[in-house]
Amino acid sequence: MGAADVWAGIAQVATLVLLLVVAYRPLGDWMAKVFTPVRHNRVERGVYRLIGVDPDAEQSWPVYLRGVLLFSVAGLLLVYLLQRIQVVLPGDLGLPAVGPSLAFNTAASFVANTNWQSYSPEVTVGYTVQMAGLAVQNFLSAAVGLSVAVALVRGFARRKSGTLGNVWVDIVRGLGRLLLPGAFVFAIVLVAGGVVQSWGSGTDVTTLIGGTQHIPDGFVASQEAIKELGTNGGGYFNANSAHPFENPQAWTNLVEVFLMLVIPFSLPRTFGRLVGDDRQGYAILAVMGAIFLVSLSVMSIAELGGGGVATQAAGAAMEGKESRFGILGSTLFSTATTSTSTGAVNAMHDSYTPIGGMMALVNMMLGEVTPGGVGSGLYGMLVLAVITVFIGGLLVGRTPEYLGKKIRAKEMTFAALYILVTPTLVLLATGLSLVIPGVREQVLGTSVFNPGNHGLTELLYAFTSGANNNGSAFGGLTANTTWMNSALGVVMLLGRFVPMVFVLALAGSLAAQDRVPETAGTLPTHRPLFIGLLGGVAVIVTALTYFPVLALGPLAEGLS
Repeated sequence: MGAADVWAGIAQVATLVLLLVVAYRPLGDWMAKVFTPVRHNRVERGVYRLIGVDPDAEQSWPVYLRGVLLFSVAGLLLVYLLQRIQVVLPGDLGLPAVGPSLAFNTAASFVANTNWQSYSPEVTVGYTVQMAGLAVQNFLSAAVGLSVAVALVRGFARRKSGTLGNVWVDIVRGLGRLLLPGAFVFAIVLVAGGVVQSWGSGTDVTTLIGGTQHIPDGFVASQEAIKELGTNGGGYFNANSAHPFENPQAWTNLVEVFLMLVIPFSLPRTFGRLVGDDRQGYAILAVMGAIFLVSLSVMSIAELGGGGVATQAAGAAMEGKESRFGILGSTLFSTATTSTSTGAVNAMHDSYTPIGGMMALVNMMLGEVTPGGVGSGLYGMLVLAVITVFIGGLLVGRTPEYLGKKIRAKEMTFAALYILVTPTLVLLATGLSLVIPGVREQVLGTSVFNPGNHGLTELLYAFTSGANNNGSAFGGLTANTTWMNSALGVVMLLGRFVPMVFVLALAGSLAAQDRVPETAGTLPTHRPLFIGLLGGVAVIVTALTYFPVLALGPLAEGLS
């Protein structure tokens, strides 16, 4: 890879940073206005009447949580049903009904904002399932994550309050005032860039050797826009964003990366506006941005350096990567997709060098907080901030406080439980897959394509992706088995909704408190000291939790 290509990649990163900087204030301010109590518009009032809710009724955290869970369960059942009755739906493309375990896995995946796909979409699901099931959940699951984040921010902002807002209002406003218009605009942009948008049944073409090949199409641009904007992931085609119908050229690749990052990186501004201190938002943004750039640099260096004589002679590790995007266009996309909860790919992570693949894995193990998914990244980082001020309070011998709220044993319990959920799911599911008689033989004989350290990494990556609601995969894993579909489905649901229980419980506990005045012993949470401490806590917690299993997988492979 020549110096010109490297400079072109650096220019691409610089352009992306510039676009995110330009969007930060206006988008962050707009989201703050969306979730600030104002009059409901006519369409919103109609929706509230239709679903039978009082939009002006405030809700306690258990009621808010109940709304999130009921809404998500309804979506789970609907997506499952659509797949099971696909043969009688219009636009089925002659495809059979999806099997029970795969239908459960897919329904759980899209409702949990994971969008893991154990199947080839273009030959498994028809137009109605794609549009009425999967694309709709791309909107709804993103709105749910955004609502939970806003509820936690209200917990910090409110005083002596027993309520966190109204979940139905937050979901409807997130959809109608942010996700729907944003996806509509960028779907048009993607169509202009060559992304397919068609109701056609595909095209049969004659190949160069005289054979016939069927080329499918569909409503790709509309699904692609919300797939990236809502940090959902998945794809209309099996090759995902490496497919030229989903991602035709270099500038659409940059647009898709921008879509993944723009809401999560703008949410710290929303946080700062809602708590009345913009500096707090900048502090959170600084941690997110710094870890993101470090991860991107390490992954890019690993892939540019390659591994082995053949790779180095070729100039870089291009196996599994699109020549249209090159190394840096691929590592930028990979870092963005695993640092958020998107899970879309424009290169095969299984073909990355051991250290490059490990960085994609570590991005998810951090909890996808750099910047994380729509909503989930912000509330994950705020939970880490709670833990950080607690540690800081211990260091100076004072009661820890964050934004004027005391961090007591109750709040720390919720924060600690939140931190423990995902690693428990990842390590337990990976371990059970390798020790349960019958399952172990199935996993090693059918699912894991590569033996040894790389095979362990493939399995670990799958459950890390599922528990963190990412959805990307190491391509060497065959996940469409009864065990993998069922285990991943359960892990995705628990990884999505159990942390939300602790986030909303934390929000309720914080909202009930009064604000305490700052004193000389209060740790300033907007200065470089706290920023560095928060970044260190995020990295150290991940390292202490996952280092043993990383040493058995990608680190051992990289050192061999």
